[in-house]
Amino acid sequence: MSDVQHTARRPGPRLSRTGWLIVVAVLAALAVLAVLLVPRLLRGPGGEEKLTVPEGQRATQVYAAVDKALRLPSGSTAKAAKSAKLPLPDAAQGNPEGYLFPATYPIHADTTPASLLSYMVKTANQRLATNKITSYRTVVIASIVQAEADRPADMGKVARVIDNRIARHMPLQMDSTINYALGRSTLNTSHADTRTDSPYNTYKHEGLPPTPIDNPGADALKAAGAPPAGDWLYFVTVKPGDTRFTADYQEHLRNVREFNAQQKNGASGGSSGGGA
Repeated sequence: MSDVQHTARRPGPRLSRTGWLIVVAVLAALAVLAVLLVPRLLRGPGGEEKLTVPEGQRATQVYAAVDKALRLPSGSTAKAAKSAKLPLPDAAQGNPEGYLFPATYPIHADTTPASLLSYMVKTANQRLATNKITSYRTVVIASIVQAEADRPADMGKVARVIDNRIARHMPLQMDSTINYALGRSTLNTSHADTRTDSPYNTYKHEGLPPTPIDNPGADALKAAGAPPAGDWLYFVTVKPGDTRFTADYQEHLRNVREFNAQQKNGASGGSSGGGA
């Protein structure tokens, strides 16, 4: 028998049934609180996230970005856009394309697709007012300028090409409008593409497309509102940073041939306006 003496341990206090119920209730309350607080903590200080809309995105792309930012099922924002009473001009006929202004927007816990789209449209209206742009037509032109210009420095000339061609009753023949009709983005437009049956096919239909084709930024809006003087009727971006404008069709054809050669050699070319 061991000489070590064992001291019996006294059992600790046991919780009564009521005590256990209280503990369970407290844990449940903490779980609910965690569910409510975690999304707010993920949003950062002040409960705020941000969504950036890049220049030139189409409405469909903005809708998808809003769905993702608000953690909503795909298609939620597109559906909301149809019923939201957005402050659009009458000429837009409820279509916010062109008025979802490219900028960075705050997102709060109570942000909805309708409230965020409304914020974008109000921002666009403010920027348009600042630049004294009141015409829906100008926004349509700005959207084409945004899609076609290789860089901001070329935007004014692209806008002037559009104005000059319209004044001469020449079809715009802008690849970007066909891309919009086909829901794609490419530098390669085939002859079959130019026969696409769509009001956005500016090879087939004279004048501007019925709506903007994207959401233009401040530079494109300024260029469309006040393009520089010039007689240009054609342009092609032979390679990045090298957009050539001319009023001479034969010169334009030479530029297009150089563009095509660059494409075959694997170099990145750009948009072409005014036919080939």
